[in-house]
Amino acid sequence: MKLLDLKIQSLTVEHLSELLELDKACFDGWWTMEGYLRELESPNSHFLGLFSPFSSSGLLGMGCFWSILEEAHITILAVHPQYHRQGLGQALLYSVLKTAGDRGLERATLEVRASNQGAISLYQKFGFKTAGRRPHYYKDNDEDALILWLSDLQQPNFLKNLDDWHSIISDRLQQSSWSLIINNS
Repeated sequence: MKLLDLKIQSLTVEHLSELLELDKACFDGWWTMEGYLRELESPNSHFLGLFSPFSSSGLLGMGCFWSILEEAHITILAVHPQYHRQGLGQALLYSVLKTAGDRGLERATLEVRASNQGAISLYQKFGFKTAGRRPHYYKDNDEDALILWLSDLQQPNFLKNLDDWHSIISDRLQQSSWSLIINNS
């Protein structure tokens, strides 16, 4: 079986139109062009993209976090709906957490819709715990957000977990005919 390359790399302003297309497919236009531009240009924002040369959409997924003191605040993690349930979300989350750890950050946090069981399950696989709830956080439907938290990004057990996750994710991607290449330049 021939594996299709998946590449994770930092996003730049040149990827703006692809980001907007992916946002429309995933969130029906949740973020604006100005919002993405602000994230791409911010020195505290780290934006990763998941690409495949074998896809007509090019950008298959995106993950972004802010560096705030010792914390990585994950602001977005999304995979094109056409590519769900193939391990791409795991690959993106792994890359976001590895990048945060490589930058010396000690913790990661995020908000997720209380009804988004798929995302919650993914985050829990990586060790995130529920730290609280933000009532009526999402303005489109007044839904609550769960606050998820992961600590100890600089501890030896987390670094070992990262190595283990890389193997697990690579195996999972191969089952869906993908091969992961990480390029954080």
